[in-house]
Amino acid sequence: QYSKCTGRKKALCIGINYQGQLRGCINDAHNVKRFLISNWGYKNGDIVMLVDDTDLSRQMPTRRNILDAMRWLVKGAHPHDALFFHYSGHGGQFPDKDGDKVNGLDEVIYPVDYKKAGLIDDDEMHHIMVKSLPAGCRLTAIFDSCHSGTALDLPYMYHSNGRLKGSHITQRAQAEKATNADVISFSGCREDQTRTQGDMAVGAMSYALVTSLTRNPVQSYQELLKSVRDILKQNYQQKPQLSSSHPIDTSLRFIL
Repeated sequence: QYSKCTGRKKALCIGINYQGQLRGCINDAHNVKRFLISNWGYKNGDIVMLVDDTDLSRQMPTRRNILDAMRWLVKGAHPHDALFFHYSGHGGQFPDKDGDKVNGLDEVIYPVDYKKAGLIDDDEMHHIMVKSLPAGCRLTAIFDSCHSGTALDLPYMYHSNGRLKGSHITQRAQAEKATNADVISFSGCREDQTRTQGDMAVGAMSYALVTSLTRNPVQSYQELLKSVRDILKQNYQQKPQLSSSHPIDTSLRFIL
């Protein structure tokens, strides 16, 4: 069921530079927040920012704070709400624990304290942010990280001509991962690709999505995927991926 995105709007933006290991992830989070407020009617008070240049312990993107913020994002969700999740930071792959992946690998994101507290894998993110949503509630997720092609474990993936690709989820897990909520994810690269940091110290995926929708706010899913790929093609190898929790008509207008 599609969301009209007319209900409450909430967003969670996470940017982690790991004390200077990466450049630009914190910028990504601020840019996405600005874009949501100026272009799509999100309110400052309904956006949680977790960035690792803060002095406030609750705003630090630790494993615990990220999981708490994910739960906050989906708490009390209703049909036609519009929820937005953005992550810019390190990503990786580890052997799949529950046999739901065709390639045998789970995607993970790296909280700032991952060495101490551990990683967050796609099964956990799916459980918190996808499974709990009611039918017709939209969650748009943007992953600007390495190996993020299937980071929310959504069963349907698309070619830029709008056609469905073969699934990366095993047949056994397909029914379990599908949902009546309206969840879509744009991720910075195919699972076997690594993300690029732009020369402007921004993540390429975040930059391309904000640029495309700022230039042209009225686009179909298919046009948006193609436009984001075209913007990136000029300087980068990575190929953004679109996936969803239910089959979508990619000729429909993309809304937030």
